[in-house]
Amino acid sequence: MKKIYLSTLAIALIGITMAGCNENKAAKAKTAEAAALTTQEQKVGYAIGAQIGAQLAMTKDDIDTKALIAGLTDAMDGTELKLTDQQMQEAKMAFQQKVQEKAQKEMMQLAEANKAEGEKFLADNKTKEGVVTLPSGLQYKVIQAGTGATPAATDTVVTHYTGTLINGQVFDSSVQRGEPATFPVNGVIKGWSEALQHMKVGAKWQLFIPADLAYGERGAGKVIAPNSTLIFDIELLEIKK
Repeated sequence: MKKIYLSTLAIALIGITMAGCNENKAAKAKTAEAAALTTQEQKVGYAIGAQIGAQLAMTKDDIDTKALIAGLTDAMDGTELKLTDQQMQEAKMAFQQKVQEKAQKEMMQLAEANKAEGEKFLADNKTKEGVVTLPSGLQYKVIQAGTGATPAATDTVVTHYTGTLINGQVFDSSVQRGEPATFPVNGVIKGWSEALQHMKVGAKWQLFIPADLAYGERGAGKVIAPNSTLIFDIELLEIKK
């Protein structure tokens, strides 16, 4: 399967390299290439090539296209390779390290930007009517007061909630799923755990959680980036005994 992928990529890259030098020629070449994709083999080959091209797109500046095509061609033709196995391994390891370092740098920059944005949001938000700021930095606004018991850290609670980023994007919601969530008070992020121990059953609060009381520098999944400040609308439904 790897040979199939590489062969297809070689064809796709050769096609790109041989494209015309102006927009008119490029358009004609693209039209001719598309028209030539008539057989199932051609279509699947092109689809696989496009997929691989998309995967390489983010690192295209670190890869010499001509050298890539040369390596593919030599390997496919069975000719003597220009690098030894050790040289190729060293080159790939250096490339992987460079890509990782670049990704880490970009992640750090994103984390710093999110931290600054979150701090500004919280600074502005604490001046709004009804918003309470606790010593930890956690902010909340009571939407509806509760009349029941208050859970302890060792309790398990049933809640409805909707979580959003400060730009309003929803990333999780038991309300949208139509099913309440059950979990231990001490088994969630710090901001949740602290807030729940101030709430009474029946209460509805809006939480504004600093990054260090949420998922911090690690973030969570693809949506919650590092150092994201989060907003939760929570309804405490029940304390399970």
